[in-house]
Amino acid sequence: MQKFFLILLTAGLPILTSRPARHSQLTRRVDRAMIFHFDGEPELLEIGQARRPARPHESSPEIKVVSYNIRWRSGEDLHKLAQLLREDPDIAGAAILGLQEVDRNKKRSGNRNSAAFLVEELGMYYAWAAPPRPANDKEEETGVVILSAYPLTDVRRLVLPHEGPGGRRRVALGATLRIGQTDVRVYSVHSETRIPVSCKLEQMKAVLNDLTCRSKGMPAIILGDLNTWEVDAVSKTFELFSAESFQTPFDDQSTFSRRALFIPIDLKLDWIWLRKLEPTRHGIERAIKLSDHWPLWVVLRRPDGAADCG
Repeated sequence: MQKFFLILLTAGLPILTSRPARHSQLTRRVDRAMIFHFDGEPELLEIGQARRPARPHESSPEIKVVSYNIRWRSGEDLHKLAQLLREDPDIAGAAILGLQEVDRNKKRSGNRNSAAFLVEELGMYYAWAAPPRPANDKEEETGVVILSAYPLTDVRRLVLPHEGPGGRRRVALGATLRIGQTDVRVYSVHSETRIPVSCKLEQMKAVLNDLTCRSKGMPAIILGDLNTWEVDAVSKTFELFSAESFQTPFDDQSTFSRRALFIPIDLKLDWIWLRKLEPTRHGIERAIKLSDHWPLWVVLRRPDGAADCG
């Protein structure tokens, strides 16, 4: 069965190839974004904000979190995505957004900085990171994003262990947000597609290990496309995160739909995991079909226990 799925997935799931990155160094400021270099690498970590960031709704007792693999949407689709994130009844108004497969300076998406466009449209703060690009690709800049109503600190780009086909790599991105008087650690993750489940679990553990460098009691959100398409990948993912005191309001419902060789494929690839945060409601927005993934959203009680009116 797994081999059958692999054949079908080969017909469609997008991939990245690259080499590992090393030490980072601040090099210059471009508009309001801080651009970082990695030794011998292109600028694969970007941190910035909208020209006029909107103030978060501090009077609200709840915050919304959205995770979405946008599959490098561009052009009109990117404008439509921005509109949905402003107006859709389920995913609009998120204080925290984790996106995957977000292009920057790629021909297929009009050489646009998609993260910078979205952050300006939404009036937020952001960080974007991509894996080391392959030697034979002059424009491979597809990464993960965190968009936030709150300023980001302690931003870290994590090149995940284990290479995929052709030596490609994947990344996660971590940042700390202060909500009221409480720091929350957030990660946006895009795991490799075609590696053994044991290696995928080690990619997830790399993110969990980074979290151990912070306060043990810090609330945390780990979200993104973990590419758990194999038969036992979902159950093992539940086991891993549950053992680390994480919970999710989502069950094993599919978050991805595609037809390959005229056969429909519905898989659970996308997740939102929570630690020391209380969900009140959640959903999978299947009516939005910009990508072959669907957006996940969850509403949380404010981690400080009450609205911060200061």
